[in-house]
Amino acid sequence: MDIRKQSPTYGQVFSIELTADNKKQLLIPAGFAHGFSVLSETAVVMYKCDALYNKESEGGIIYNDPELAIDWQLPEGAAVVSDKDLILPSLKV
Repeated sequence: MDIRKQSPTYGQVFSIELTADNKKQLLIPAGFAHGFSVLSETAVVMYKCDALYNKESEGGIIYNDPELAIDWQLPEGAAVVSDKDLILPSLKV
């Protein structure tokens, strides 16, 4: 999702399915938020960061923000979300 406030695509969401079969990868540049939805029984997610982890710079957007209407491809009520992520704010597009 584009979170660059001056961008003409601010608040727009892009989704892609990454599988062992399609072998696709995704680069998420600075200025974009990301989230993951595991659609299989198990998954291995590997990622690289461009800087060391810094808890003070951590942020996020609530996964079920009604204005964004992200389709996580999960049945209603099936999402398992961490306590930390359940208290995130909406984007307010």
